[in-house]
Amino acid sequence: MKTIALILLIPGLVAAAAERPNVLLILVDDLKPALGCYGDAAAKTPNIDRLAARGMRFDLAYCSQAVCAPSRFTLMLGSHSSSTGLYGLGSRLRQALPEAVTMPQHFARYGGYRTESVGKVFHVGHGNEGDPPSFSVPPFKDKVIEYLDPASTDGGRLTREEALFTNQKLDQIPSLPRGAAFESPEVNDDDYADGRVAAETIRRLEAASVRRLREGTPFFISAGFVRPHLPFCAPRKYWDIHDPAKLPMPRYEQLPAGSPKVAHKRGGEIAAYKPVPEQEDAEFSPALKRGLIHGYYAATSFVDAQIGRVVDALDRLGRMNETIIVLWGDHGFHLGDLGIWTKHTNYEQANRIPLLIIAPGITKPGGSTRQPAGSVDIFPTLAELAGLPKPGGPQPVDGLSLVPVLKDPQARVRDHSYHCYPKGKLGRAIRTERYRLVEWKKPGAPPGTAELELYDYQSDPLETTNLAGEKPEVVERLRDLLAGYPEARPLP
Repeated sequence: MKTIALILLIPGLVAAAAERPNVLLILVDDLKPALGCYGDAAAKTPNIDRLAARGMRFDLAYCSQAVCAPSRFTLMLGSHSSSTGLYGLGSRLRQALPEAVTMPQHFARYGGYRTESVGKVFHVGHGNEGDPPSFSVPPFKDKVIEYLDPASTDGGRLTREEALFTNQKLDQIPSLPRGAAFESPEVNDDDYADGRVAAETIRRLEAASVRRLREGTPFFISAGFVRPHLPFCAPRKYWDIHDPAKLPMPRYEQLPAGSPKVAHKRGGEIAAYKPVPEQEDAEFSPALKRGLIHGYYAATSFVDAQIGRVVDALDRLGRMNETIIVLWGDHGFHLGDLGIWTKHTNYEQANRIPLLIIAPGITKPGGSTRQPAGSVDIFPTLAELAGLPKPGGPQPVDGLSLVPVLKDPQARVRDHSYHCYPKGKLGRAIRTERYRLVEWKKPGAPPGTAELELYDYQSDPLETTNLAGEKPEVVERLRDLLAGYPEARPLP
C-alpha cells in the first residue's frame, strides 16, 4: 500500500489520520501452530491458510509466558511479564502499572484511531476484569466457557471453570461440579460465542468502513476468539470433518530425562473437566487421549471458519488493501507430548505460537521467515507500520520492530526469543533457532543457585533429554544472552 510505504520511507513524516492504515488484530486462545499453513497435514484450516498466503508467516514465533492473562499483557504492553511483574491470571494491569500505555491507547493517542475490543482480548476472570480503559468504546464481551448440552454441566449447574471465567463463587471453586471436556451438538455457529464474536466483528467492520469514508477515522479492531481453549465445544460438523483415527497422537509421553522437578507438569487445568481423571499422576486412556485431540482439532476448525467470515467481510467492504492484519495465538498447547496437557510450561509446545502479519505494500504474498519473534514485538512492529512514534512506555518496552523482516524474510533483528514461566522459581528461557536454555531460580538469587535445562531441537525435537550437563559451551553462550535481560521482577 503506497500510504504505508511513504510513511516508512520519509522519517518524521506525520500522516493525517485519514491516511493511516487500519489494523485488524485477531487473537486466538490456546492456538498452537496446528494449522495447514504450518505443515500440519491433519489440520482443516482453509481460512487461516488462505490468510497466511497473503502475507508473512513466522515459523519461530513464541509467546512471552504460556498462560492467558500474562500473555495478553505482554502483547498489549510490549513488555515481558518478568519486566512488569504481571505473572498471574489474576494480575491487575492498572494496579501494577497505573499509567501504562497499551497498544490500542498508543494508536488512539498518536494516530487518531478508534480502538475497539470484541471477544476475549484482555483476560477476564480469576478475579481479573481486563482493561476497558484501553479502548475508545466499551469492550464487547462473550463467554469463554460455554456449553449447550445440559449433560455437559450436570443439568445446567455452574461449573468450576465457568465460575472462574465469570468471577463467580471464586471462594467455592472446589465444591462446584466439573464441566465436560468436550461436546459436539448439532447447532449453528452463532450458538457458540466465537460465532457471535465473528458476527459482532463484522458489524464493527461495517460501521468502521462507513466512518472511514465519512470522517477519515482509521480503525484498530481487536477480535478475540476463545476456541480451541477448553472445553472443546464446537458444532458437530467441525468434528465430522476429522477422522479421529488419523489425528496425530503424542509421540513421546515421558518428561525429559535429567530435567529438574520444577519444570515438570502433570494434571492442572485439564483435571477441571470430566471425564479426565482428577488425580495428578493418573493415566489417560487411549480413547480419552484421542477424544481430547479430536476436540482440539475440531475446535480449531470451528474458529478457522469464524476467522474466515471476518476476513471475507473485510474483502467485501473493500478495505483489505488498506488494513494491516495480525493473527496471533496467545500461547501454544500440549496435547499429551511429554505426558503434559494444556500449557503452563517452558517447553516448546506450550510456547510456540502461530504469527501471521499481512501488511499491504510491505509483505509479499506467501512469505515466511525463521526470525525468532515474540509477542512483545507486535506492538512496536504495528506502530512502525502505521507511522506512529516508537512505543515508549512508561512501562518498559522490550519488543523490537519486525518491519525489516517483513520487508526481507532473511533479515534479522535479533538471534533469539525470550520467555519465562513462574513455578515457585522463575524459569527464564532463551530460544534460538536450534536451542532452548531455561534457567530456573528465584528473581535476585545468585546465578549459581539456578537449575538449568538445555534442549537441542536439531537432534532432539521431542525434548527427550536435558543436555545442560553435556554442552557447557552452549549453556555459557545462552546464559550470556540471558544476562543481557534485566533481573526479573519478584514473584507474587
